[in-house]
Amino acid sequence: MLDSVLAGDHILRPVPDSHRGAAAPVDVVPVAAVRDADPTATPPEVRTVAGETLFFPAARKAELEGFCRLHGIPLVRRPDVWEALLEPFLDTEFAPRRRAANALALAGVGLDEAAVADIRAEVGPLMLAYNSLHWDWCHLGLSDLLDAATAGSTPERYRIGPERFPAFRAWAMAIADLGRAPGTSVPVR
Repeated sequence: MLDSVLAGDHILRPVPDSHRGAAAPVDVVPVAAVRDADPTATPPEVRTVAGETLFFPAARKAELEGFCRLHGIPLVRRPDVWEALLEPFLDTEFAPRRRAANALALAGVGLDEAAVADIRAEVGPLMLAYNSLHWDWCHLGLSDLLDAATAGSTPERYRIGPERFPAFRAWAMAIADLGRAPGTSVPVR
C-alpha cells in the first residue's frame, strides 16, 4: 500500500486507485481533518474524521508521534478489526481456542458470526492468493487487504479492478472503523 507523508501542518496522501507503476498523485489532508492516530498499529496509521485510514512506514513511528504531539492529535489504540477478520488466512493454525477469542473480539465491534462469514467469504479468495506468495504468519490487516486487492503479484483473477476498487476500499475502511464505534452496523456491499 502506498504510504502517506507528514509535511508540516498536513499529510500528503497518495490518491487511492488500483493503478500501479506511474507516480501517484497526492491529496493534501489538513491536520483539522485528522481524528486520531495509532503509531503502534501495524503499520502505523492516522484516521481522518471521515473514517479513512492513512498508513505510514514503521520507520516513521517516532516522527508520527511527534507530529501528533505538535498538532494535538489524540493517540488512540483501537481494535484491529481487519487483523481479526483476516487471521484465518495467515500461514499458521487457527486453533479452536484462538477461533473463539477471535469471534469474541469481532462481536465486541458489532460483527456477529453471519457478518464475519460474509466478509471472509468476500475477501477469502483474494487473501489466500495474496498470502500464498507472502506466507505471512504474524499479521494481516487493512493495509495488506488493500495491497492484495491491487498488487501485481496477486493473480489477476483475484484482484479488484479499477472500476470496483473505490467501492471496495470504502467498504474496507468502514469495516476498519468499526473498532472506533462498537455496535455500528456493518457496511453493505
